[in-house]
Amino acid sequence: MNDTITTAATTTVRVNPTTWSKAYGFDQGQLRPMPQRWLTVAGQGPVDEGGALLHEGDVCAQLSLTMRNVESVLTAAGMGYPDVLRMTVYTTDVDATLASYAAITERLELSGATPPTTLIGVCRLAQPGMAVEIEVTAAR
Repeated sequence: MNDTITTAATTTVRVNPTTWSKAYGFDQGQLRPMPQRWLTVAGQGPVDEGGALLHEGDVCAQLSLTMRNVESVLTAAGMGYPDVLRMTVYTTDVDATLASYAAITERLELSGATPPTTLIGVCRLAQPGMAVEIEVTAAR
């Protein structure tokens, strides 16, 4: 069930001993060559350029904005979603996040990215009303 993705920068072998993760748009593992550049992205949330929380009470809108904010950091570093080695999604509402998970997978699918991803339920995030936060590690 492993297949290979080849881009201009890397060759990635997708490692999926079973197929259950395909429904969620991520690989269980990825084997990549040693990168030359490594980017760690601090947890990004549904905030505007000034850091003000947006979309309180709307998990889907928060996920969408958070993914845009992650993409902004990646772009500023000369990278994109295909360069993401690992993604961690923190949420105060696992059920609502799973129900709105397409806000994550649609953005990843546009770039062909399927990074190994972990979803973690937490009791609180950095700002009151923040329901999601996403951190990534990327490399090229």
